[in-house]
Amino acid sequence: MEIEIIISLIVFAFMAGAIDAAVGGGGLIQIPAIMGSLPHLVPATVFGTNKLASIFGTASATLSYLKQVKLPWLLLGVIALCSFVSAFIGAASVTLIPVDVLKPLVLVMLIVIAIYTLLKKQFGRVHVETELTTRILILAALGSLAIGFYDGIFGPGTGSFFIFFFIRYLKVDFLHASALSKLGNFTTNLAALSFFVPTGHVLFQIGAMMAVANICGSLVGVKLALKYGSGFIRILFLILVSLLILRLSYQMWFAV
Repeated sequence: MEIEIIISLIVFAFMAGAIDAAVGGGGLIQIPAIMGSLPHLVPATVFGTNKLASIFGTASATLSYLKQVKLPWLLLGVIALCSFVSAFIGAASVTLIPVDVLKPLVLVMLIVIAIYTLLKKQFGRVHVETELTTRILILAALGSLAIGFYDGIFGPGTGSFFIFFFIRYLKVDFLHASALSKLGNFTTNLAALSFFVPTGHVLFQIGAMMAVANICGSLVGVKLALKYGSGFIRILFLILVSLLILRLSYQMWFAV
C-alpha cells in the first residue's frame, strides 16, 4: 500500500474519532475514506474494517466519559445488553429489509430531530438527576433495542438517534447523552464485529492502524466535549444531523 494512502487513512481515522467521541457520526468520515482509498473492497469488508477501527476509539471515549460523568451502572448495563442483542439481530437480518425502504423514513426522522433541537433552545442544556425507576429502565431498554437493531441493519445517524432519545426520554443533557451514546455505540460495534469477523469481512492490519488514530482522535473529542459542555455538543450535533440529512438526500435523489 502506498504511503499516501496510509497517511490519508490515519488522518481521516483521527478526525472520525474526534467527531464521534463528541456527537457520533464518525462513520460519515471513515467509511468514505476507506471506500475512496481502497475502491476494490466489497461493502461488507469496508463496514467490517470501519467497525474494527472505530470500536477502539469508541471504547476509549466510553472509558473517558465514565471517569468524568456520573452514570448509574444499572442503566449502563441495560443499554449495553439491549444494544448488543438487537444490533446482532439487525446485522443478521440485513437482507430482509431493503435499504431503499429505510432511507426515506430515516431522512424524515432526522429532519424532525433537527427542527425540534433547533427550536427547543433549552433542549439538552440541563441534566436532571432523576430516580432510576422501572419506567426509566424500560424506556432505556426499548430505545436501545430499537436503535441497536437499526445500527445493525443500516447504521447512518445511530449516534444522533441515541443522543436525541436519551435527552428526550431520560431527561439528561447533551454531555450525559453523549456518554450514554458511546456505550450504546460500543456495544453495537461489538455486535457487528461478532458478525463480520467470522465471515472474513475485516482487514485487520488496516483496521488496527486506523484504530490507533481513532483512539487518539477520540481522546481529543472527549476533552473538547468535557471542556466546552453541552452547548458546544449541541452545535456539533446540529451540524452532524444536517450533514446526515444532506447525505441521505443526495443518495436518494442524485446518486446513480
